[in-house]
Amino acid sequence: MVDLEYLDFLENILTENRKEKFLKVLKNRTNHFTVVVEDVFQMHNASAVMRSCEVFGIQELNVIEERYGKSIDKEIAMGAQKWVDINTFDNVSNCINTLKDKGYQIIATTPHENDCLLEDFDISKPSALFFGTERDGLSDEILKQADGFLKIPMVGFTESLNISVSAAIILQNLTQRMRQSDVNWHLSEVEVLEKRLSWAKSSIKDIKRIEKRYYNLEA
Repeated sequence: MVDLEYLDFLENILTENRKEKFLKVLKNRTNHFTVVVEDVFQMHNASAVMRSCEVFGIQELNVIEERYGKSIDKEIAMGAQKWVDINTFDNVSNCINTLKDKGYQIIATTPHENDCLLEDFDISKPSALFFGTERDGLSDEILKQADGFLKIPMVGFTESLNISVSAAIILQNLTQRMRQSDVNWHLSEVEVLEKRLSWAKSSIKDIKRIEKRYYNLEA
């Protein structure tokens, strides 16, 4: 449960423009789709995917780090790490089980399965979109457990795109169609309050000192 008095205290420190920006952005945030990257060897690609999530309103990015444990490249992410929630998993099974428990269908993005082209994908169901490594694509474990496959139409000799490019194309298409639909894709009231609190804390310098001061005053 969000402490509304504490939220009000923190937001009074922010400028009106900042608070209005939070509310405007949150109106377009969604958990209807979530993104998963599996063992991305080049971390700048994972960072670029995170940036695309932020740009297109995807609130959560899930990172499976079974083989290549690295930190997000802050320069590439350009501040997106402050606004996107990062969930990390040390193996595929934990990630898939967690997302299925949340009600997501598992969708593998791959050019090798002729299941569903991007423009034909059903945007009505909550979906976890899995993107694989630059070198090997998605693991067999994910492909076996996937509920469906999604691919970008291509007409050239090259059969695949860089992961960050693929993610940007897919997220732009799906989120645009989602927002034009009757799907209930918005964050819940509780989720909005949680993000307002999290973002306020991320925006205030020396938040630990401010927090200590607030709770001392409350005592």
